[in-house]
Amino acid sequence: MKIRIKDNSIRFRLTQSEVSELGRNGMVSSFTEFVDRPFIYTIEKTNDTTLSAAFIENKIVMKMPEAMVEEWISTDIVGFDGQAGLVKLLVEKDFVCIDNTMEDQSDNYPNPSLKC
Repeated sequence: MKIRIKDNSIRFRLTQSEVSELGRNGMVSSFTEFVDRPFIYTIEKTNDTTLSAAFIENKIVMKMPEAMVEEWISTDIVGFDGQAGLVKLLVEKDFVCIDNTMEDQSDNYPNPSLKC
């Protein structure tokens, strides 16, 4: 899972297996190990009706409604957006990059721009 933070905007991008894990287990999580403690970023399936997020200690938790998760898994919908206070939220499927990159993209979604 990748996150991109710019000012008051947070975007989570998930691979195919991470989206499946979210559907199966109701949660997917990753972290960056800093010297004194990890920075954790998580998406949790909830009974809420809107996408929301919270920052508690060293953890960002994106809360995604169960209905959104089910729709996301079973359709070609790329993602969903929402708002948490002043912070704009976006969660989306991670596509294979068009440009050359060294990262492993074998679990990313096929890029619709590359279809013949």
